[in-house]
Order: sequence, then structure tokens, then C-alpha cells
Amino acid sequence: MPIVRATRRVHFSAAHRLFHPDWSDERNRDVFGDCSNPHWHGHNYELEVTVEGPVHPETGFVLDLKELRELLEERVLREVDHRNLNLEVPWLSGVVPTTENLVVAIWNRMEDSLPQGVRLSRMVLHETPRNSVEYTGEKDA
Repeated sequence: MPIVRATRRVHFSAAHRLFHPDWSDERNRDVFGDCSNPHWHGHNYELEVTVEGPVHPETGFVLDLKELRELLEERVLREVDHRNLNLEVPWLSGVVPTTENLVVAIWNRMEDSLPQGVRLSRMVLHETPRNSVEYTGEKDA
């Protein structure tokens, strides 16, 4: 049976501040630049979620992308859209909300919510039209 990948794109807007609480304001500015502004800043994110699995013989789907959208809404978007990532998202507590950390946290939120036989393949999180990160679930040994 062929293994196929299917991708859904979703959008959300969120505010955050990149800073390490154990560092001085000066060090935070040196490392994170303008993104460490104590008055926060925001982004209009675009998230691409790719799943893979066998094509279902009856439906012809790997996963109905409407179902993937609903899972993303329930597990991620309701909690991050128009929120402050530092203050309002419990599963980001204690994490510097860089795009890299955010995509890994979203992966972890979604990984166990997919139907049997369907798995996450890739996530791309666009913070700006020019800046994005990609995660495929790999972990450093």
C-alpha cells in the first residue's frame, strides 16, 4: 500500500518576548535583540503540518484534512491564537518561545492525537514571510 503525505496550513497570531529570566536585560538584548522588548511584539504565524500514512482503500485519504484542521484547532490554535505565548499558554511555561521551541512544542501536542496508522511527517512554522523553521521529530542522541 502506498505511503502518502498530506499537508494542512493554518494561521494564528500571537505575541511573545524572547528573554531568559536568569539573564540581565543587557544580555537578553545582546542575544535576542529587538525580540527581547519588554513590551512584547507579535507575529502572524503560518503553520504547515504534514502527516503521512497509507491511503485508506475506501476514502482515498491518508487523513481527511478537515479532521486534521479540527485536531489543530482543538490541540493548538485555541490555545495560541491571539494569545501571549509567554503568559497564556501552559504548555510553553518556562520555555523561551522561539520559533524553534514553538514548533517542537506544537509537534509534541499533536503527535499522540492522530488516528492509528497516521503519523506526523513534518512541520514548518513561518514566523515571518522570510523566516521559518522545520521540524521532523528528530531528537539529538
